[in-house]
Amino acid sequence: MNRDACIEACLACVKTCETCVTNCVTKMDHHMDRTQCIQLCRDCAEVCTTCARLCARDSQFAMDLCKLCAEVCKACAAECEKHAQHGDEVCARCAEACRHCAEVCESMVAA
Repeated sequence: MNRDACIEACLACVKTCETCVTNCVTKMDHHMDRTQCIQLCRDCAEVCTTCARLCARDSQFAMDLCKLCAEVCKACAAECEKHAQHGDEVCARCAEACRHCAEVCESMVAA
């Protein structure tokens, strides 16, 4: 997997996580507690942003951050999937983007 693919996956994940946060905030009055989803999406977006930046500048710490990024993305995907199972399409797209980003980041670390 190349650096550009990692950067693209991270930035796509940032976008979907930010969208998911907004979605969850607007649905806070409904049946499910979305606090954990919001927190994980915020963390995921932040880690993915930093990962993309470090990969873009070929930092010596990029691979370390890719490993962490994959871990955070997996946690975020698992949480978003809980809401997706109840029909939330925004959370479903976020879970998908997070899983993809985790796979790409893991590929970077394994290379």
